Amino acid sequence: MSAAVPVASLRQPLPRALLVLTFTTGIVDAVSFLGLGHVFTANMTGNVVLLGFGIAGSGGLPIAAPFASLGAFVLGAVAGGRVTRRVEERRLLATALAVEIAVLTVAAAIAGATTIAPGAAAAYLLIILLAFAMGLRSTCVRKLGVPDLSTVVLTMTLVGLSADSPPAGGSGLGSLRRFSAVLLMGAGALAGALLLRKDVALPLAIAAALALLTRQGFRAAR
Repeated sequence: MSAAVPVASLRQPLPRALLVLTFTTGIVDAVSFLGLGHVFTANMTGNVVLLGFGIAGSGGLPIAAPFASLGAFVLGAVAGGRVTRRVEERRLLATALAVEIAVLTVAAAIAGATTIAPGAAAAYLLIILLAFAMGLRSTCVRKLGVPDLSTVVLTMTLVGLSADSPPAGGSGLGSLRRFSAVLLMGAGALAGALLLRKDVALPLAIAAALALLTRQGFRAAR
C-alpha cells in the first residue's frame, strides 16, 4: 500500500489527469450511444451486453455496431500493448494522449463535414476511430497502475467505494478518488448528451481539446 498511495493521491498530477480523461469518456460514450446508434466505444462491458440483446432480436438493438466497436477496441488495445513495451513509463500517458488527440480531431472533422446517421458508413467510421483510441488509452492507463482509475469503466470502482466504506467496516481510504471518478464520468455523459443537441462534431472537438489540455498540463506538472 505504501507504494500505491502516493501514485493514487489526488495531489499528484497523474490521478488528476486520469480523472479528466474519465470525464471525456462520458462525453465519448454519450456521442457513440446517442449519436451513432446504441453502441459504446469505451465501455466494452456494455457493448457485450448490448450485443447479446441485439443477437436475441430484442429492442431493435444493432449487432454490427457493437461488433465493430469491440473489434476496434481490441485493435487499439493491441496497439497500446506495443506502445507500453516501447515507450518509457514516464512518457506513456503523453504518448497515448497524442494518439487520442489526433483520432478525436479527425473524428470531429469527419462529423463536421458529413451528416452522421446511425447505420451509415460515416457513423461506423467514427465508431471504429473512437473505440480504437479508447482501447489504446485503456492499455496505457492500465500499465500506469493507478487504483480505481481505468478511465473507461466504473464497476470495480463502485465495488471499492462501497466495500471499503466505513458502513462496510472499512477505512474509507480512496473514497474521494473513487467518488470523483463516478461523478466525473456521469458529468461527462451529461455534458456529451447536452452538446450532442447541437451536433456530433462539437462534443468530439471538446473531448479532443480536453485531451490536449490534459496532456499539456500533465507534462508541465511533472
